Amino acid sequence: MKNILSNWNFMRILRLVMAVFIIFQGFETEQWLFVIAGFIFALLPLFNIGCCGTSGCNTNFSSKKDNQNNETTFTEIK
Repeated sequence: MKNILSNWNFMRILRLVMAVFIIFQGFETEQWLFVIAGFIFALLPLFNIGCCGTSGCNTNFSSKKDNQNNETTFTEIK
């Protein structure tokens, strides 16, 4: 419950609004797969899960520059 009520930002609210819109459009057009997809998309912002929601896309890339002077050697191919 704590995860649902905390850390709301613009993108999380926008994703929830879009999911609710998909649900309403699915009911209006009687496309039940859209209703199911809308509920699934609504769960993502509610529980703050997904690739970018919980920093799931983080990498261990280090931006520190090497102080070594690595020279590249080329070989001519004929």
